Amino acid sequence: MTANPAVGGAPRDGRELGAEEKCALLLEISRRSRGTLDLTETLDTLLGAVGSVVDYDAAGIFALAEDLYPGRERPPGVIAGVARRGFEIRPVADDAMLSSGRGIVGHAIRTGQSVLVPDVSRDPRYVVGRNETRSELAVPVVVDGRTIAALNVESDRLDAFDARDVGLLEFFAEAAAMAIEKAMLHRHLLDREHLETQLRIARDVQTGLLPAAAPVLPGYDLAGVCLPSLELGGDYFDFLPLPDGRLGLVIADVAGKGVPAALVMATFRALLRSRHDLGTRVDATVTEVGRLLRESAAPRQFVTCIYALLEPASGRLTYASCGHPLAVLERADGRLEELPNCGPALGVFGDAGHVERETTLAPGDRLVLFTDGLLEAANPAGEELGSGRLMAALAGSRGLSAAALVDELVAQVRAFTASPHLADDLTLLVLRRSVAQE
Repeated sequence: MTANPAVGGAPRDGRELGAEEKCALLLEISRRSRGTLDLTETLDTLLGAVGSVVDYDAAGIFALAEDLYPGRERPPGVIAGVARRGFEIRPVADDAMLSSGRGIVGHAIRTGQSVLVPDVSRDPRYVVGRNETRSELAVPVVVDGRTIAALNVESDRLDAFDARDVGLLEFFAEAAAMAIEKAMLHRHLLDREHLETQLRIARDVQTGLLPAAAPVLPGYDLAGVCLPSLELGGDYFDFLPLPDGRLGLVIADVAGKGVPAALVMATFRALLRSRHDLGTRVDATVTEVGRLLRESAAPRQFVTCIYALLEPASGRLTYASCGHPLAVLERADGRLEELPNCGPALGVFGDAGHVERETTLAPGDRLVLFTDGLLEAANPAGEELGSGRLMAALAGSRGLSAAALVDELVAQVRAFTASPHLADDLTLLVLRRSVAQE
């Protein structure tokens, strides 16, 4: 076996560590782990001190991923950090312990108990880490009753370890636990900071996919806003000018939240923008986008949307509403109309058909498009804002510009929910045709 000098004169004659020797070992562990919070460096320096306690031919310290604690069966990302001596380095996928927590080390991790195996060939829990190994000892590293790592030593001799070695390694593991936990916490903080940075970048990219400002359209007043409930959202709105002078309007809501919904939203946007100016009918456009979306999105991922084309001179609006909350058309005389759905959500059925409908915006009319984050916003008592409150809000804001109405509706949602935080993505798009004297 490897000859390893004893730290602080640690005994090799079979007796237990004395108080002075334990103190020396603690000081050595403290010295080795001082000056770094890097997990890999910490594990490597601690492993360098293991030889002062137990002779071995191969050894390792395996720090667990944050979400692996006793009782979890085959979780992903079993090992967060590794230090090894005497092992051939193999890909994680080829190592049953690293990839799925199997073997003697895995058993110590799951049970929180030390495992002493005099003959690995006779233990069904053993998985081959090196062909020369004949006996093995694994002890858990435990903090506050949970296993955060495991320490493993292996020998080329049968029955190389005994109860004394178990006690020595358990003392070492207990002494090293604080340094390992500190390094793991530092790793988690770095990972979280990295993730938050990536999310901020992704949000900036997603924000860049939305209109920076509403287009200037003589005779019309337009405004929109998209407020995600998380760092990334699945809502979308856009203004899409066509070469013939018409203006495309779209508002959409992807099923789900967060990163998956944001990716589907980006796909939907790209598909619609690649098809909207081909001069086809509205119903044909959304049907084609739905077909392509179904081919590219995962099962159960779909998009509800309203896509409309406005002819500015006449006020003629052709649209298709695909499983989306009903838009509200407020006439100049105060009458409120709802634009009915024209077909199912996009991405649900590969061959779904949609019907094109039309209406006309007269001077003074106002069209309000929104996602379900508006009507389904709930107050502390669990009541939803609903269409009744929306209609009342519109009736009380007749003189407002499109941008002012958007701000007013957002303010009413926040007041109704009594929270600055949104439970769901909220997107609004308002189109108002100016009256003649304006």
